[in-house]
Amino acid sequence: MTGERERLTTEELHTLFLFESLNGDQLEQLAEQGRRESRPAGDLVYAQGDPATCFYVVLSGTVAITRRVHGEEVETTRTEQRGVYGGATQAYLGDQVDQVYINSLRAITDTELFVLPAETFAASVREWSPMAMHLLEGLFFGMRENQTIVGERERLVALGALSAGLTHELNNPAAAAVRATSVLRERVAGMRHKLAMIADGRLDGKRLHGLVELQEEAVKHAAGAPELSALEASDAEDEVGDWLDEHGVAGGWDLAPTLVAGGLDAPWLERVAGTIGTENLDSAVRWLTYTIDTELLMCEIDDAVTRISGLVGAAKQYSRLDRSPHQTADVHELLIATLVMLHGKFPAGIKLVKEFDRGLPKIPAYAAELNQVWTNLIDNAIGAMGETGTLTVRTGRVDDRIFVEVADTGPGIPAEIRPRIFEPFFTTKPVGEGTGLGLDISHRIVVRHHGEIRVESAPGDTRFRVYLPITG
Repeated sequence: MTGERERLTTEELHTLFLFESLNGDQLEQLAEQGRRESRPAGDLVYAQGDPATCFYVVLSGTVAITRRVHGEEVETTRTEQRGVYGGATQAYLGDQVDQVYINSLRAITDTELFVLPAETFAASVREWSPMAMHLLEGLFFGMRENQTIVGERERLVALGALSAGLTHELNNPAAAAVRATSVLRERVAGMRHKLAMIADGRLDGKRLHGLVELQEEAVKHAAGAPELSALEASDAEDEVGDWLDEHGVAGGWDLAPTLVAGGLDAPWLERVAGTIGTENLDSAVRWLTYTIDTELLMCEIDDAVTRISGLVGAAKQYSRLDRSPHQTADVHELLIATLVMLHGKFPAGIKLVKEFDRGLPKIPAYAAELNQVWTNLIDNAIGAMGETGTLTVRTGRVDDRIFVEVADTGPGIPAEIRPRIFEPFFTTKPVGEGTGLGLDISHRIVVRHHGEIRVESAPGDTRFRVYLPITG
């Protein structure tokens, strides 16, 4: 829909930052060729992929720029800044590129625009600034290639860091499971040997049946054995070791730690002696010790496998490989998955504090993309603090939005560079250590979710806060 059209004066054009350096004749030419257009709220000014016929400059109102990504419309910019432009911005390149709109522009409120035909805009750039024209051509093609290369490197670096952290986290429980399996094999062989000694005719059926019942009871004790302090465990081992020595069980001090770890004590061993008799007590106690040891080892393997499963689940939650691109998501699940993935990067001297408002509702989101935002913010916070500090991840609600805050106790962001931190390729890291795309990508993702990201910084207290709407 196109509303009323009229010509702008050269004085009005001169107030737009894009044209403020033009002379009177140039401004007159633009005024003659261009026009003012009024667009109502909600009107589509131009659509991505259509032939790029016009160049647009915002005179008043709020507009949104969107791009289609995998069939979905994604908002990249929303602004009310006077003088912002869009449309046929590549017209000066002629047939070197396809002359179609690279995005879509929509009026969010009633909007006024200055509109130039694409050929007028192209001719003015080429004729009035020939040197700038050559520079723009070089910058356009060079930047497009560089951004592709650096963007890929950014993703690869992030993937490598996360893979290294996940590998480190998986290695510990996997190694524990391998070790426990190896020991378990030895214990089972020992159990078979002791069972053969017990069952070679020395025990009658009643005593053997009683021993099997004690074995089942020992397994239940081992599965539910309470955690003892070092002092409590030492006292219990002394008591059990003394009992074994007094009853002629050889090497009792070697058996005592396993029996205590399985929750068994001297009174329980008295029941064993009463059931088996003193002549077979040594073999019976060793068989029961093997039983407890195997149960504890199986618990260790179960714990290790559960940890591995949890890490794989966190990785799946982090990447959302099993979900559709857009769904309602629990922001706390996303944050926890991200923290699990990044745990290997935390120096020993950094303390993690989680202040979660568990009453927050789920929100519509591209979950994997939000995880990328949390990764960038947390990784930056860790890098800022070095080896020591406190990382605080906080959530809450303000009106119809939730927020996620990542705070660190690092040196802070100097005031002079704070306005530039979301610029692409801007970084304070040494050459080779940062691409300057992390916060730029994060900002784009947050804008895509119709949210905003704010930063407050002072020495010892830097906070990045992401606001996201509760409704789509």
